[in-house]
Amino acid sequence: MFAAYLAATLLAAALTGSAAVANLIGHDYPKSQADVVGVPYSWMLPLGTLLAAGALGLLAGFVVPTLGTLAAAGLVLYFVGAFAAHLRARDRHFGPWSLYFLSSLAALATGLLYH
Repeated sequence: MFAAYLAATLLAAALTGSAAVANLIGHDYPKSQADVVGVPYSWMLPLGTLLAAGALGLLAGFVVPTLGTLAAAGLVLYFVGAFAAHLRARDRHFGPWSLYFLSSLAALATGLLYH
């Protein structure tokens, strides 16, 4: 079970961390997604910071399991909010979103099962 927990958590942390960096450096893809869902660019830094905190929290969960569980749950809620924003904007392209959401959900599920 530890191997599944380790793999899911490292994958979710890597994906979320890369999304955080993209938001924080002002990459074109997060900006284009912000345009699609009607989110102002001023939200990019706070959203990137939330993603970075989630990725670091997942990694910290190897030392403090409760922190990892809370980080994974927070990321799941973050991506549920992103889903709602895309639905509100009538955007039905959920491929990238599903990758991030399912990796966060897998990290949460395996963390709960392992601990």
